[in-house]
Amino acid sequence: MNQKTIGIEQFTEEESRIIKNKYVQIIRASAIEDPLRRKKIRKAFDFALNAHQGMRRKSGEPYILHPMEVALIATKDIGLKTTSIICALLHDVVEDTEYTIKDIEGLFGKKVAKIVDGLTKISGIFSQSDSLQAENFRKILLTLADDVRVILIKLADRLHNMRTLESMSHEKQMKISSETSILYAPLAHRLGLFTIKSEMEDLVLKYKNPDAYRIINEKLEYTQFDRNVFITKFIQPIKRKLSAEDLHYKILYRNKSISSIWQKMQNKKVDFEQVYDLFAVRIILESELKDEKLVCWKTYSAITDIYIPKHDRFRDWISVPKANGYEALHTTVMSKSGKWVEVQIRSTRMDEIAEKGYAAHWKYKGKTKTDGGLDEWLSKIRELLQNPDSDALDFLDDFKLNLFSDEIYVFTPKGEIKTMPTHSTVIDFAFTIHSHIGQKAIGAKINNQLVPLNHQLNSGDQVEILTSSKQIPKEEWMGWATTARAKSKIKNALKAERKTLITKGKETFLELCKKNNLDCNESLLKELNKFAGIQDESELFVRVAKNTFTADDLMEFMKFHRDQNRWIKYLNPFSRKPKVEDKTLSNEIRTQLSKKPDGLLLSKKYDHAQVNIAQCCKPIPGDDVIGFIEKDSVITIHRTICATASDLMSKYGNNIIKAKWREKGDLQFLTGIRIYGNDKFGLIKEIINILTGEMGINIRSFSIQTNQDLFDGQATLYVSDINQLNHIINKLYQVQGIDKIYRID
Repeated sequence: MNQKTIGIEQFTEEESRIIKNKYVQIIRASAIEDPLRRKKIRKAFDFALNAHQGMRRKSGEPYILHPMEVALIATKDIGLKTTSIICALLHDVVEDTEYTIKDIEGLFGKKVAKIVDGLTKISGIFSQSDSLQAENFRKILLTLADDVRVILIKLADRLHNMRTLESMSHEKQMKISSETSILYAPLAHRLGLFTIKSEMEDLVLKYKNPDAYRIINEKLEYTQFDRNVFITKFIQPIKRKLSAEDLHYKILYRNKSISSIWQKMQNKKVDFEQVYDLFAVRIILESELKDEKLVCWKTYSAITDIYIPKHDRFRDWISVPKANGYEALHTTVMSKSGKWVEVQIRSTRMDEIAEKGYAAHWKYKGKTKTDGGLDEWLSKIRELLQNPDSDALDFLDDFKLNLFSDEIYVFTPKGEIKTMPTHSTVIDFAFTIHSHIGQKAIGAKINNQLVPLNHQLNSGDQVEILTSSKQIPKEEWMGWATTARAKSKIKNALKAERKTLITKGKETFLELCKKNNLDCNESLLKELNKFAGIQDESELFVRVAKNTFTADDLMEFMKFHRDQNRWIKYLNPFSRKPKVEDKTLSNEIRTQLSKKPDGLLLSKKYDHAQVNIAQCCKPIPGDDVIGFIEKDSVITIHRTICATASDLMSKYGNNIIKAKWREKGDLQFLTGIRIYGNDKFGLIKEIINILTGEMGINIRSFSIQTNQDLFDGQATLYVSDINQLNHIINKLYQVQGIDKIYRID
């Protein structure tokens, strides 16, 4: 296809200026001096400009700015060069215009065409639904085995989409944010892209919990000057000491990301003011590769000569780097003003790997002995991806296990170190050594002590797996395994074992039928399954093979089948009547909602649908909510910050619908609060009086535990909306002795 040359005259003067500046930024960030390479980039830019002629994004800006921003992120934040910049500029051309992959190959070569093809395929993943979406995700991630640049450019693309999410509908914002938190941010973390991962998580928080994002951001800005003064005083003695040691260094500091501060506030149940490590000081040392370790430890020694370290907060990722290639020493020290400060110590090389991840890792590959961790992780991912028996949605869950896990370090009997996810068990370790070892494992010796297969490993353990030739994988192993590899191997082994049992059971069952002059047809099997309460047709043969359905059971079936009345009576134990629900207020509320969802406004299309309130997050009026269409067409209402909802939205994004509470409603909703403080005589009576006497709140349950002079109380209450709940919390804070109150699900 011939290419017409189109200039930037199609844009306004301001738009033309922005586009020119953006192009200059890309070239400067790439630091490419070679005229031939620059010419190739210019050719790709001109081609993309032509291809996207007249196209604009939902925000109204020229479409060409999107691929340019992706190219800038790819080179500036990830450190990618010519080929990747070209691919980033072209990544939407095939999907959105009349050009084909063959056109791209003819103009830019096979390598560029292959990467653009991967990017074109991956862009359609999340427009699909259900397991098709997951299956596509698995297929495209196979590019990890070929060219990881597809994934890196896709991460840059997703980051820019998150930056411009405000122009999208609320449903799209929730869907894209959930995909980002569940898959893209953890993937960026695993590839060592700390900056991209942090910004993605901040943007997810901005859209899923805008109030929390705004409050923390405002408080960070308000306290910035005080932090600057504090840091200046803190680093002065460090500078003097390091200069005296003749070390070449630079000292930086960075605020912790808003999302990580919010996470600490949630995990530790503290306010912003009580989060002590709002920032980290980073010392970056210039050093020859051979001297890096010595220089970093020398710096650590100098710092701890000045400030007292917090020993349980020390981390040595230089001796044993993280699986994503991250290397540094971390310590937390007490400043002269009584505040704890986190200090990170790295070489220039380590810092580049920490910031630009995978791309920098491969730049130094071969020069260090520490590049095995990332290779090993990519190898595990490829193994998962290429498993032909893996169900697509199961694959997504397994894949996330590899993304989210932190590491521990354990040793084989010969002293070989193995990196394992935190909370790994003996059975996980057995499958890490070899699939055959895992399938035959019966236990282990840890530090010469016998332990079972479900024993949890700790960092530093030396593990010897004990095996038996008679052992086969068991169903309960699935509950003990935590790693994706172990779960996948156990699942496959159980499937294979079940196939064997079905074949054996079918043969035995046919012999039984023959002996009893029974015609083994579909009708007989259907009635037998009904008789035994079996849903899966093959389960009957499995039970026969396991001898849990015998000839005696078959005779009993025949006996009762002859007497229809007694046959119906016999069926009763296998088809029990559903439990009659208790007539509690919460059940009555759910019934009211399902009949007439007056409390909620849904899209007109779903006005008459049955509506349930999610029990995982228990939303109440005033909470930001979304609706999720279940398989039975029932709509479940979740809070937008609900982890379960995020997981569902990342897998079934098209099932999200817009939902919000009406201004007023007469229904009551169950919610919970937790109360901490100093115990005193009459405290419970005072709390109950406020809730029931003053405020007329219906209490479902109330419990309290005391330990010396402290108490920990929990109450479940019926409230009308979030405003009433906040009013309750503010009222209880007036009780002397109450120190902390927060909402629980």
